[in-house]
Amino acid sequence: MTERRRFGFWRLLALGVVVLVVVAASGIFPFRQIIAQSRSVDLAGQKLDALVAENLQLEQQVAALRSPEEVERLAREQFGLVMPGEIAYVAVAPDGDEPSVAAPYLPPTFEEETPWWRAFWHFITGSDLVTDG
Repeated sequence: MTERRRFGFWRLLALGVVVLVVVAASGIFPFRQIIAQSRSVDLAGQKLDALVAENLQLEQQVAALRSPEEVERLAREQFGLVMPGEIAYVAVAPDGDEPSVAAPYLPPTFEEETPWWRAFWHFITGSDLVTDG
């Protein structure tokens, strides 16, 4: 009878461990998604802030381009226009004297393999679900 009780105890203990693992696993995956979505919201907020700053800068450029001084400057620089009574001079470089610039040699870069413990941490925290950028 005691042997039967021991067998029942171990069976009950194994069942309890399985239930505990299932409960823990079912809790980890939604937790990962919540963290990943929170991180996505943070990244979207950062992108929004950057876009608002860029929009402000572009609005300032538009306001500057509407001034007569800026229109005159662009007409002179880009189209070579002059005001009535002015004489335009153009300096031309001789043919073949254009310096050529070669791109510098960049050695190939190799992506480092992520250690197993860091990959596990990214899995637990949900960082692997969200891309930065």
